[in-house]
Amino acid sequence: MQQLYIFLSSINMSTIVFPDHHSAVADAETLRKAFQGWGTDEKTIIGVIGRRNANQRKMIRQAYEELYHEDLVKRLESELSGDFEKAVYRWILDPEEREAVLLNVAMKKKPVVDYRTIIEISCISSPDELLAIKRAYQNRYHHSVEEDLAQHASGDLRKLLVGVVGVYRYNGDEINARLANSEADCLHKAISDKAYGDEEVVRIITTRSKLQILATLNKYKDDHSTSITKNLRDDPSSDYVVALRTAIRCITDHHKYYEKVIRHALSMAGTDEDSVTRVIVTRAEKDLKGIKAVYLKRNSVSLEAAIAKETSGDYKAFLLTLLANQD
Repeated sequence: MQQLYIFLSSINMSTIVFPDHHSAVADAETLRKAFQGWGTDEKTIIGVIGRRNANQRKMIRQAYEELYHEDLVKRLESELSGDFEKAVYRWILDPEEREAVLLNVAMKKKPVVDYRTIIEISCISSPDELLAIKRAYQNRYHHSVEEDLAQHASGDLRKLLVGVVGVYRYNGDEINARLANSEADCLHKAISDKAYGDEEVVRIITTRSKLQILATLNKYKDDHSTSITKNLRDDPSSDYVVALRTAIRCITDHHKYYEKVIRHALSMAGTDEDSVTRVIVTRAEKDLKGIKAVYLKRNSVSLEAAIAKETSGDYKAFLLTLLANQD
């Protein structure tokens, strides 16, 4: 029941705060000035772009192109560099276009696709959000997400990834308790037999509504005194099993999942900036406040303090600007 509460309470946790009034034309002019002269004025770029919501950023892009006959995104790419450039680029895109880019990049990772990012986007997005992302992907790359995934992944991993991306889950609050009981038994039998890639396991995780899966997993834990994710640790070397565990964590408590992602990213030697950027940029207009709360509780230090310690320069300033735009 606690997991159900966490899921329901996180649905409407949009936390980022932006100015109510702004002029897209004035912002475009300010950015143009920041690009001119002997060096780029990164502080001004952060001050404008980092404090505008998705609709405002879109209007700035349109105004900039109308004024200067130039693509603002391409200009930013030419003016900035490194992790700072990547973070600003991700941020200024429309949310669904950003997720489409992340999916495409994740598929090209070698030797194995970045299944964690693919699963995050597929399992945490709402059905309508995922549909919009898939449309943006097709418009940008002229292939379907499923088509490209099938090309880059293989075996049980491909079956799972194509399943979570291809589904349009029921998003209501109706739960079938009898079904939860039977499917909990089905999952337990498959895992006990180490048949992790069983078609029924994939079917349950990829097609059921999130609340139905939560009910099934709660029943599993009640009946067997352990969570399904702990049972899945028996085969940590399998990309498929890790991916399956990732999908379950994203569905059951994505705030806790993201906290772990960013904690591990910050603790790595040299810092995993790609993961840090992905979490902060993609969740800033959704539920970053919830992730910050979980991070503080888990680590006894604020996410802002951790970011300030482990990053530097304009990249750090930009991330802290996004983190500061909170209630």
